[in-house]
Amino acid sequence: MPDFTMVDKNIYIVQGEICAVVGAIKRNSRWSTHTPLDEEQDPLLNSFSHLKDLLNNIKELPQVEPNVFLRPFLEVVRSEDTTGPITGLALTSVNKFLSYGLIDANHEGAAEAIENMADAVTHARFVGTDPASDEVVLMKILQVLRTLLLTPVGAHLTNESVCEIMQSCFRICFEMRLSELLRKSAEHTLVDMVQQLFSRLPQFKEEAKGFVGTNMKKLKMRAGGMSESTKWKKQKRSPRPPRHTARSSSGQSEPPQHTTLSNNLSGGMLFVEEQQSALPASDSAASSISSPVPDSGLDTSSKATSHEDLTDLEQSSSTATTPGTMAPPELPQPDPQCEGQQVERAQSASVESIPEVLEDRDSVAEQSDSASVHDMDYVNPRGVRFTQPSQKDGVAPMPYGLPCLRELFRFLISLTNPHDRHNSDVMLHMGLQLLTVALEAAYIAPYQSLLGLVKDELCRHLFQLLSMDRMNLYASSIRVCFLLFESMREHLKFQLEMYLKKLMDIITSENAKMPYEMKEMALEAIVQLWRIPSFVTELYINYDCDYYCSNLFEDLTKLLSKNAFPVSGQLYTTHLLSLEALLTVIDSIEAHCQAKVLNNTVQQDQSETLTADGESTVCDGTRTVTEAERLPTVRNGPEADVSPLCHTSAGHLIGDRLRQGRQDQEEPDLAEKKLPKKPLRFSSCFPDSQELLDIKNKKKLLITGTEQFNQKPKKGIQFLQEMGLLSSPMDNGEVAQWLRENPWLDKKMIGEFVSDRKNMELLDSFVNTFAFQGLRIDEALRLYLEAFRLPGEAPVIQRLLETFTDNWHKVNGSPFMTNDAGFALAYAIIMLNTDQHNHNVRKQNIPMTVEQFKKNLKGVNGSKDFDQDMLEDIYNAIKNEEIVMPDEQTGLVKENYVWSVLLHRGATSEGIFLHVPPGSYDHDLFTMTWGPTIAALSYVFDKSLDDAIIQKAIAGFRKCAMISAHYGFSDVFDNLIISLCKFTTLSSESIDNLPSVFGSNPKAQVAARTVFSLAHRHGDILREGWKNIMDSMLQLFRAELLPKALVEVEDFVEPSGKISLQREETPSNRGESAVLSFVNWLTLSGAEPSGLRGPSTENQEAKQAAMQCIKQCDPEKLITESKFLQLESLQELMKALISVTPDEETYDEEDATFCLEMLLRIVLENRDRVSCVWQAVRDHLCHLCVHAMESCFLVERAVVGLLRLAIRLLRREDISSQVLLSLRLLLMMKPHVLSRVSREVAYGLHELLKTNAANIHCSDDWFTLFSLLECIGAGVKPPASLQLTSGPDSDTGAQSDSELSSYHPSEVSLDRGYTSDSEVYTEHGKSRMPRSITDVDVANSGWLVVGKDDLDAAKSVAPSTKPPTPPLVNQYSLTLGQDMGLHDTKSLIKCVESLSFIVRDAAHVTPENFELCVRTIRVFVEASLNGGYRTHEKKRSHKYDTKSSRMRRRPREKEAAARRVKASSQRPSRPHSDEEEDEGVPASYHTVSLQLLDLMHTLHTRAASIYSSWAEELHHQETSGKKVEADSQTLWSSCWCPLLQGIAWLCCDARRQVRMQALTYLQRALLVHDLQTLDAVEWESCFNKVLFPLLTKLLDNISPADVGGMEETRMRACTLLSKVFLQHLSPLLSLPTFAALWLTILDFMDKYMHAGSSDLLLEAIPESLKNMLLVMDTAGIFHCADSRTGYSDLWEITWERIDCFLPRLRQELFKQAVMPEPVSSVPVEPSPAPAPRTASPVPATPPEPKIPSRPESPQEPPPLSANERSSPVPSTMPVPIPVKMSPSEAPPTINQSSPLILQPLASPLQVGVPPMSLPIILNPALIEATCPVPLLPASRPTEPSDVSEVK
Repeated sequence: MPDFTMVDKNIYIVQGEICAVVGAIKRNSRWSTHTPLDEEQDPLLNSFSHLKDLLNNIKELPQVEPNVFLRPFLEVVRSEDTTGPITGLALTSVNKFLSYGLIDANHEGAAEAIENMADAVTHARFVGTDPASDEVVLMKILQVLRTLLLTPVGAHLTNESVCEIMQSCFRICFEMRLSELLRKSAEHTLVDMVQQLFSRLPQFKEEAKGFVGTNMKKLKMRAGGMSESTKWKKQKRSPRPPRHTARSSSGQSEPPQHTTLSNNLSGGMLFVEEQQSALPASDSAASSISSPVPDSGLDTSSKATSHEDLTDLEQSSSTATTPGTMAPPELPQPDPQCEGQQVERAQSASVESIPEVLEDRDSVAEQSDSASVHDMDYVNPRGVRFTQPSQKDGVAPMPYGLPCLRELFRFLISLTNPHDRHNSDVMLHMGLQLLTVALEAAYIAPYQSLLGLVKDELCRHLFQLLSMDRMNLYASSIRVCFLLFESMREHLKFQLEMYLKKLMDIITSENAKMPYEMKEMALEAIVQLWRIPSFVTELYINYDCDYYCSNLFEDLTKLLSKNAFPVSGQLYTTHLLSLEALLTVIDSIEAHCQAKVLNNTVQQDQSETLTADGESTVCDGTRTVTEAERLPTVRNGPEADVSPLCHTSAGHLIGDRLRQGRQDQEEPDLAEKKLPKKPLRFSSCFPDSQELLDIKNKKKLLITGTEQFNQKPKKGIQFLQEMGLLSSPMDNGEVAQWLRENPWLDKKMIGEFVSDRKNMELLDSFVNTFAFQGLRIDEALRLYLEAFRLPGEAPVIQRLLETFTDNWHKVNGSPFMTNDAGFALAYAIIMLNTDQHNHNVRKQNIPMTVEQFKKNLKGVNGSKDFDQDMLEDIYNAIKNEEIVMPDEQTGLVKENYVWSVLLHRGATSEGIFLHVPPGSYDHDLFTMTWGPTIAALSYVFDKSLDDAIIQKAIAGFRKCAMISAHYGFSDVFDNLIISLCKFTTLSSESIDNLPSVFGSNPKAQVAARTVFSLAHRHGDILREGWKNIMDSMLQLFRAELLPKALVEVEDFVEPSGKISLQREETPSNRGESAVLSFVNWLTLSGAEPSGLRGPSTENQEAKQAAMQCIKQCDPEKLITESKFLQLESLQELMKALISVTPDEETYDEEDATFCLEMLLRIVLENRDRVSCVWQAVRDHLCHLCVHAMESCFLVERAVVGLLRLAIRLLRREDISSQVLLSLRLLLMMKPHVLSRVSREVAYGLHELLKTNAANIHCSDDWFTLFSLLECIGAGVKPPASLQLTSGPDSDTGAQSDSELSSYHPSEVSLDRGYTSDSEVYTEHGKSRMPRSITDVDVANSGWLVVGKDDLDAAKSVAPSTKPPTPPLVNQYSLTLGQDMGLHDTKSLIKCVESLSFIVRDAAHVTPENFELCVRTIRVFVEASLNGGYRTHEKKRSHKYDTKSSRMRRRPREKEAAARRVKASSQRPSRPHSDEEEDEGVPASYHTVSLQLLDLMHTLHTRAASIYSSWAEELHHQETSGKKVEADSQTLWSSCWCPLLQGIAWLCCDARRQVRMQALTYLQRALLVHDLQTLDAVEWESCFNKVLFPLLTKLLDNISPADVGGMEETRMRACTLLSKVFLQHLSPLLSLPTFAALWLTILDFMDKYMHAGSSDLLLEAIPESLKNMLLVMDTAGIFHCADSRTGYSDLWEITWERIDCFLPRLRQELFKQAVMPEPVSSVPVEPSPAPAPRTASPVPATPPEPKIPSRPESPQEPPPLSANERSSPVPSTMPVPIPVKMSPSEAPPTINQSSPLILQPLASPLQVGVPPMSLPIILNPALIEATCPVPLLPASRPTEPSDVSEVK
């Protein structure tokens, strides 16, 4: 049965290609015969026919070895006889086989086939025709090479093949005679190949050091001047060397003389090895190409062969530790089946076995393309070689690895050497381009052999290229530099420093020839580097914080900042680039801050892991993670294994595949890597900021020390010792070390210093710092002489060299016979160096030869010779490379020297480069960059018109703000705000133009929005900047651009509760009058068209825009959000507001008002912590109120503000007492100023009491409040004690609260209008010195300025009563004797309302405020008397004169007059003019008086119950010190008496209704049940203090219009007197002073008899008198048993008095006896009071002391707390009655007065001397009754009738 299985399609493909090639060969004339014999004989055709037969017999292509079906095609390619087209066809076929994947990478013969293919194609030959078609073949060769290297099977190529392939491509690329298209194709092919090779780098392993040399010998690619030296023809001719001649049949290779596969580019396209160079070239021009290639894309690792194979290869190679080269010959090509054994064998192959086969392998690899040593190559006569497929046990070729990559890398680097004359621009460019690809494709750092090339040659060439002026090379080298430093900076510390310095030089270069683009590129390079995460941080920590590196970060920041400022004013890209670089730092810091804010927890976790992992990981690991993230595919391979911190997933694809293969080798390496590499200067891998700061400070000192050393070494050392950087006395080892490691020291100075004879020990130490061990003497000498400049004097040189040779000899185990031998040799080497390289010497002599050198040293080594080979090596080393003396050479030699020093430094621990996690030292970086950055931002913002740039600048500002907020840098933030405030133009523009200018300037608006949003967001750290923001706010206020909410403020008086700080302008407030403004308009309209005709539409639009912008800024938020500010910021904000007080220059009153309102709002927003800022606010308010000399809007707002604060803050217990205390500021105001704002205060206090009465507990505070009510409601002058600050020198500012209260504590209970008699003793027993001013100054001042207590004292003229304090209140007067000024009706009404609020709510009446309340009611009684008669005089006086007070004084700008006037007409809405109110006045006063009467009555009736409940409460609490007595004495003195006096005073009102009502109330009050508990003394005082003064007053002509009414009043008063007298007769009788009391009553009867015009009194008085006399007589008062008549003295006196006015009364009543019998029932007290009628006329002492004269009585001292009884208060009769009393009655008064401080006043009151007095009570109308110790200037009139004239 026929087999129907399908034939493999690939077989047909191969057969098709055979036909095509064979057809072409046959068509060619040379093969035109058609006999089969010819075909047989022709080897090319023959091999094809063999292949055909073979293919016909198989079903699947893999049954044939790849070599078999490839060989015929490759022979065609190799054959010199074929023409280009035929060769081209064969190449196309080969390419097809590769790209179709016909060669199975896993086939055991694949490697051999690939090798053969590479060999054939790189050595392709053909007969040339014309250049164009030849290029087509070359093109195909490129194509095949590219496909070969890039397809998976390409992984089987050997190192040599790869090099050849690359070299072939380079040849084509650099052959300038080829067409550009072909050259460019070669270039692209190279790019692809390099990318392919380097992307496979992670799969290769570094081989052991020993094999580097051996393997690399054969891999030399050479570049040279290929373009110029050779000719095309010659190249074409060069024949292919018959390779077989070099091979011996045994497979042993001949010694490798031609092992340098260097296809010499200069020598033509094929480099003919020497032994074949003699072969004649065939005339058929054979175009042959041989050479090597790179390419893109394919991550070949995945495709190349299979994973398993790769692993095997890797393993085998790693065993040999020559991973990238070839497997040792014992290892055959792995074959999938025997993979297992393969691995085992690979691992068992010992390292020792390698060297034996090495020679073999080298030569084999070199000569054969198949790796089989045993195959018998048949070479046909034409020179085509046939290779048999390799046997199983043959040697498989080793796949390529690191060696070819290193060779390629070395070659690319050599192409970039600008000093190599062979390198054309094309080559330089190509080299840079391919290096870029290589670095982009692979991470080179882990491979030491490649890294070495990078550190030295590559960096060197790149830096040299930077100074070339060819832009494309410059740009490319910058690009390569970036790739290097981005990935490998940790290995290139000093190279990076040099690079950045070069860039800085370029940027700052003043050279006119320097193209602008170069500067731009250099800046771009910096910006690009700056963007690498943590790059700047690393710069800072590795350079700025390294003693011996430049301050790169700082210098670059300065440079960039400077460069951001255009000199010409024109912004170019360089300026913006510089700014961008600065902003990059800011951006990254800001991003880190944001991240920290968002992610504090993660931050902590990270820091914990970092510390846990130990420092090593921080140093090594952190960076690798970032690398891994950055180039995952390429880098993670090596990283994954190397880096301790790598992600598990990193580099999974490659890493996993390689890991198993490399584990064993990896471990030792890892251990090495893990050693923490930290610079010696740091204590850890992650030093803290403080440590860095210390290093930087030390560095500054070191630089200074270095500079001094370079001038005078000793001076430098001494300076460093003084600074403590070098120990003192000098430690030689330390100094030597410093001389070695400090690169800035002048080498010449070092030489002089160490060679100084005095410093011999130092020289020893210096030499000891070198590691000479294992170095040949010339190498050691080279190292030694690099460290200093050898001085010129012979003895010095000798000293230096002797020390050197001794040391070298010792550490190297004394290789010479003597030390002297070493010294001689060292000297000889220096001489040789001079001889070979010194130009002056060379001019004169021919340089020494090696023979001469040896001859010179004959017998020097201890009379023997030195080792001749050694001398030869020394000679060659010196001849080839000069020992450069520092500071001696210039040009390239010097460059080489500097470079070698740099490399040496890099190799020491100084070269350690720390990697740090991003964001590590942001704080330090920001500290250094913020200044330059903000300056640059400001400049760019200012100069730029481009919106994008402005936005960028603003973003920069915002980020700086965010960072400074994050780190709490308030100075930075202030600086930023201040800069931005300038750009808002708010402060610079005049008010008139501001709206239009600001509204039409988008940039200013952006700045304003930014300022406000930053202040809202980061206000916490704002300090000085608040001042600028507030100035801007003020400008907006002046320009009326602020939102309504900000200029409307709370007000008490306005019905709406709000008042605007800005008024609408009306024409009339433009000038003095409407007429004037019209005139202005006429005159100015021409000159000022825009001024008064109304703004233009543009201006209106601009103003609208401005207002819109300000609205978006939301300035109000500054206030509302202030509660979230840190305290320090809040205090600064308040300080800024407080600083705005009116002055001549800057601010006027309206500004200050606005700021005050803002301040108050802020305080209220911060109620919770007001105690922290209260003092400042209070002082400010004090300054505004207390120091105001005239009332103005500002003062009014300050007063309202103080009250608003009080209302809101009283609820807060922590501050309420201070707030209440601060209300005293109002009392400290100048009285005339206070009276102007009385209405505001009245309304405010009303509000305060309504909301907070319950929060006021202390009597001090009640005193303040009631005093205020009195001052503003009744026009009482404020207490003098509070006016202390009014002196001219008192502008020192407000007193602190503590000072404020200093005058106060002791006055606690006396701050009211009278003194309760009991208190006089209790509270003030602690005799308190009064203020010296009260007594005397008071007397002289024009009005009464005394403390409340002083006021009391001033009137109470009872020196005897008030020992400790002088509360001068006349208790014998119905009035308080207050000096009342004018008051405002509305204020009075409001105050009375407040009072009634307190009284009517029992909860608000407390022991602390009761007496004060009573007193205040009495003050209001006085104020409202007669319908407030004083008020009507005042009319216009209430408000300040608006015109003058609100004028602005701002000379510096003529700020529109309109604004001035507008300002001055501050409140047209609130004139307070009394005209409007006049009609209502009488009615309102009427109500007030009745209200007051009602209040007094209420208090009077409730008093007893109130007091007893308090007493009980306090008794339960048992609070120490506080006691309330509810006994009648207390009640009388504190409550009943004052209230009765108040009611009595209203009985004297001119208004009849009030008078009558008052009398009714008085009557009701006196007869009320509670009063019955009073005893005699109280009743006496009731007469003396209430009734007598009332009667006295009623004698005046109070209401002339109402005669009848007055009569009735007087009559009712008299009746009341007699009623009270009779009702309480029995207690009164017990009084020692009864007689005086009775006589006074009689006195009044007398006066009243004669007072009236009608008969009403004439009838009523005798009736009352009769009534009294009868009752008294019945009571037996007039009887005295002892007297001879049986009547008492009283009887006598009585009638004597009555007879004066009613002579007939006695007869009427007592007809019986004029001399009645004595009645002994009268309980007369043993006292001299009722003195017999002495004739001594004492009429001049009218105020006869009706003292309860009991001073001698035994109970006098103890009853300190007793009430009136014991109180020696003069129970004065209110009238100077001409009673003749014995002088003995006066002395008690004087005795009593001794403890009084009014001593001087008392002195004139001695017995019988007419008393003098002081003018305390200035209003005679108020003096109803003088007290016993009169304090009146004039002596009283003697006759009772005169009393009425006093008024």
